[in-house]
Amino acid sequence: MKKNTSFLLLCLTTLFYSGLMVGNEMRFGLGSCLDQDVPQPIWESIEKDNIDGFIFLGDNVYGDSPSLELKKMAKAYKKQKEVLPEWLRNKEIMTIWDDHDYGQNDGGGDYYLKEEAQKLFLDFWEIPKSDPRHLRKGIYFDRIKKIDDINVHFIGLDTRFFRSELKGSKKLYKDNTDIGATVLGKKQWSWLEKAIDNNESDLVILLTSIQLLATEHRFEKWSNFSLERERLINLIEASGKQVVVISGDRHRGGIYKYNKIYEITASSMNKPGSSNKETDRLLIGKTYNEENYGVLSINPLKKEIKLFLKDLKGKILESVVIPFEEIN
Repeated sequence: MKKNTSFLLLCLTTLFYSGLMVGNEMRFGLGSCLDQDVPQPIWESIEKDNIDGFIFLGDNVYGDSPSLELKKMAKAYKKQKEVLPEWLRNKEIMTIWDDHDYGQNDGGGDYYLKEEAQKLFLDFWEIPKSDPRHLRKGIYFDRIKKIDDINVHFIGLDTRFFRSELKGSKKLYKDNTDIGATVLGKKQWSWLEKAIDNNESDLVILLTSIQLLATEHRFEKWSNFSLERERLINLIEASGKQVVVISGDRHRGGIYKYNKIYEITASSMNKPGSSNKETDRLLIGKTYNEENYGVLSINPLKKEIKLFLKDLKGKILESVVIPFEEIN
């Protein structure tokens, strides 16, 4: 009996370390808006969450400047490399950018140093030279991870490199419905349509630096290009797949829901937002302007996805459990 027990333990250990253990839960930390020049105590709580990896959702450093040069960006990356916790190096990292690590505040496709900014981004995050992001314009990417018999498809969008001009002013952006106005650009849209239609994926985790669902605040969001927002929502719903959206940018965290689409906004990790109250018709619960981070938990055994928004000390601010839909 003891011999059989030892053999069983050996098999389970092998399965665990190969990432194929039945019922294995995958946990990713989520966060954005991380200033390299401000203390980062939030990592202490994140480490205790026993995450498998971390998803950076943009403004991963603050290197933009009024001169639109990238000298500050290079210094910001150098400082951030020194202050990020050592234990994070042993975790899987996925990352997209937003304006402050793009180089221009609220910047879009007209930023003239965007290709140089992309190189700095790829070098800092040590993206392998064989990765398509080194061969094309924009930092969008996708990756499929298998948990038991579930294929989880992570799709990261670039909402900066190709984006058309914002209308209105920073204090009150207006809807840009001009013909040809875009957030993703033609090539990225074409790539996304193929990626989200991938027959190998069962569950899609969609990364976007700016919020998709929220419409009622006056800052940057997909609804500044309402036709593009509608196009993306229609694409998600037409795919017939379960899609969870994660976003950053806002210095304010919250969880949103539209039909079967859930979105968690995790922001900011060390730069709290204003104390103004904010709500939205698609908001679940309330928004939080304090330091926060998110946790994405995917558990095939329990057939559920959990989203947590947590404060500086790791206390749960908001959470939601999303049951798996039937996966063919």
